[in-house]
Amino acid sequence: MTAYAASGARIVEPNIIRTCDGVNLFYRDWGEGKPVVFVAGWSLPSDQWNYQMLALLEQGLRVIAFDRRGHGRSNDPGRGYTLDTLADDLSAVLEALDLHEVTLVAHSMGCNEVMRYLSRHGSGRVEAAALLGTMTPDFRAAGDLMEHFRREQLSRDFPLWIAENIDPFVPGVTPGMKDWLRGLALQTSAQALYECNRVIQHADMRDEMRGIDIPVLLIAGTQDASAPFELTAQPSAQLLPNARLRVYEGAAHGMFLTHMQRVNGDLIEFIKGRE
Repeated sequence: MTAYAASGARIVEPNIIRTCDGVNLFYRDWGEGKPVVFVAGWSLPSDQWNYQMLALLEQGLRVIAFDRRGHGRSNDPGRGYTLDTLADDLSAVLEALDLHEVTLVAHSMGCNEVMRYLSRHGSGRVEAAALLGTMTPDFRAAGDLMEHFRREQLSRDFPLWIAENIDPFVPGVTPGMKDWLRGLALQTSAQALYECNRVIQHADMRDEMRGIDIPVLLIAGTQDASAPFELTAQPSAQLLPNARLRVYEGAAHGMFLTHMQRVNGDLIEFIKGRE
C-alpha cells in the first residue's frame, strides 16, 4: 500500500489538531511518560476510554485520545469517511504531537483504523497495539445484515436501535453508565455513522495484516454479538505475525466497561511489560 505522510497536520489551538485536509480533531492529552493513543469504536468519541485512561495515567503513562471526524467535539466535515482518510487522521494526531514509541489501543472499528494506519504509514512511531473487540480482518460475509441495519434501523430510528441493543453491548453495567454511552452515540453525525458502518462492511484487511510485525494484543469476548470471535479475533490472531490473544469468557462487545478492571490490568501488563 502506498505510504502517505500527513504533512501539514498541526495544533491550531489547545486540544485541536487540524488535518492536512482542513478538519479539526479534538484531542485530550494527559500525563507524561511513554505515550498511549486510544482510538474509539464505531459511534463513540474519545470519552469511551475515560476509565482506561485514568488507570494508565496512574501508572505513569501519557494517555491521549481523539474524537474521530464526525464524532464528539471534532468537525463534521461531510466527507473523508474512507479507511485511508481515517488512518491519515490518526497519523495527523501522532505527527502533530510528535509522538514516538507509541502503544495504540483501539476498540471495534478503531482496530481497522489502526491496522490501516500501520500498513499505510508504517510502524516508525508505533511499537505495539492492543485491539479490543476487533472488527478485522474481513466483515464482507455479514454484508446483508449491515446493509439491512443501515436501511431499516440507522436511517429510520437510531435511538430505538440503541435502546434495544445497549443491554447486549454492556450487560450488567449500571443504568447511569448505559445512559452515558447512549448519549455519546446520539451526538455522532448521522453521516459518520452511516459511512463508517459501510467502511467496516467492505474492509478486507487480510493481506495487510500479514505484514504487521509489531506486538499486537487481541482482547476478545465469547459473547460479543457485534464482533463474533470466529469471524474477527480468531482469524486476526492467525494473520498477525506477533499476536497475543486474550479471550474473556462471557464478555460482550463493551468489555472496556463490563470487564474494566481486567482490561485495564491486561493493558498495563502489555505496556509496562515491554519497558
